Amino acid sequence: MPSRLTPMIHVADVRATARWYESIGFTLSGANEPDGEMDWALLTLGGGRVMFNEGGGASAAERREVDLYVETERIDDLFAGLKDRVRVREEPHDTFYGMREFIIRDLNGFWITFGEPVPAERRAGEKQG
Repeated sequence: MPSRLTPMIHVADVRATARWYESIGFTLSGANEPDGEMDWALLTLGGGRVMFNEGGGASAAERREVDLYVETERIDDLFAGLKDRVRVREEPHDTFYGMREFIIRDLNGFWITFGEPVPAERRAGEKQG
């Protein structure tokens, strides 16, 4: 039985993508750079991992084939630190399924949603009010 799932996303420029993800808090944990060109990278954030590989293309689509979902803490503080440096798709909001989330787009147009559970007392208050 698998113990970990790590998405691999194909992008046009692996080095630029790795640098962008590092700029928002990911750590470059591995790379392949034959002849000085980065053609694969592994980035981590907490216990999460994502790989980027060469071969992807640019897209003007509103939504790409893959979204990333990052469970985190202190969502509003995180948004405040990122909002002026990234393309914001949706500002922080509470969802019907009990998460507080915001969505940004990376330099390739992929959506990254950051979310944390809405405190139970706030969810209970919304149901009564």
